[in-house]
Amino acid sequence: MKNLIYISFLLCSIIASAQYTDVINSNRPGESVSAYAVGKNVIQAEFGIGYEQQEHSLLLSDSNILSTDIALRYGLLFESLEIYYEGTFQKEELSYDNTIYNNSITDFSRNRIGLKYLVYDPYKNPERNKPNLISWRANHKFQWRNLIPAVSIYAGATFVIGDNPYYPDAGIVAPRVMIATQSKISPRVVFISNIAYDRIGTEDPELSYIVSLTHAFRNPKWSVFIENQGIKGDRYADILYRTGIAHLFKKNLQADVTFGGSFKDTPTRIFGKLGVSYRLDMHKDKLVPIDEQKAGENGQIGRKDMKKKTKKEKKKDGGAEDVDLGPSKKQLKKLKKAEKKKQKESGTIDF
Repeated sequence: MKNLIYISFLLCSIIASAQYTDVINSNRPGESVSAYAVGKNVIQAEFGIGYEQQEHSLLLSDSNILSTDIALRYGLLFESLEIYYEGTFQKEELSYDNTIYNNSITDFSRNRIGLKYLVYDPYKNPERNKPNLISWRANHKFQWRNLIPAVSIYAGATFVIGDNPYYPDAGIVAPRVMIATQSKISPRVVFISNIAYDRIGTEDPELSYIVSLTHAFRNPKWSVFIENQGIKGDRYADILYRTGIAHLFKKNLQADVTFGGSFKDTPTRIFGKLGVSYRLDMHKDKLVPIDEQKAGENGQIGRKDMKKKTKKEKKKDGGAEDVDLGPSKKQLKKLKKAEKKKQKESGTIDF
């Protein structure tokens, strides 16, 4: 949410005890990764095809690239954990000005797998999720506490198999770590940030960041986003921008389109992508005992607190158990006064 299909992100604020949302939670469009997992026993595929044109002012080269992207996500063991695979396979036609030399490259420019785990979710606090039943403005205005993000950590590896021209260190497994945050700035605006350190321990380690801002329209099936990415490394460095739109066709199906480019000319990059996200939803809600639900509604933590409270009440009432003591003396006086007033008005006072 990434784009959290923005309905789904709203539901996250209601379902405080779970990652799972009723509608698909996709990282498309764009390249940023949301802090939230897909949910236990949910299998999700995010697929895209793209075209990119590059021009390098120093090498005097032109490149035309056709690519396919795929991300596979699965929620395992518990709600806050998912296993995540990302792959990009592309074919690049490379030519140089004033020469007849052409080159064709076909290989994986991205091939990695890892685990993502949510370590902090501000919406698990039941008090935070209570809507204001009196004021619409109070529920929709900006609040500073909305800047407090959900935080997840990622650990995985980039795999390079064989002689891959996109990675000089052939045949390696290079570790990758990342921190992903996600904030709901307002009911329609979501902010995501990623900081990643890739190819750890190789000759060309890479540090990168992504910041993404998504806005849902009044019709929440449509949303737009803008994104900025920075990459710093000896092999490659760049600053990229992206923008695009996503549409929710069904609760388990989303389509998107993305456009973007670079801010420099070594090389200049212009690209576009079409994508689709689909999930197989085998999630089952965990049943919560009624007394625990009441404890959550009252801002308590669990059954222990309820038992302690019950014991205190029993002690105060002289050890009585499950006895309805009826109204207090004060309440009885009020009831009698109200009854007399009613009878006086009707002219049927009983002395």
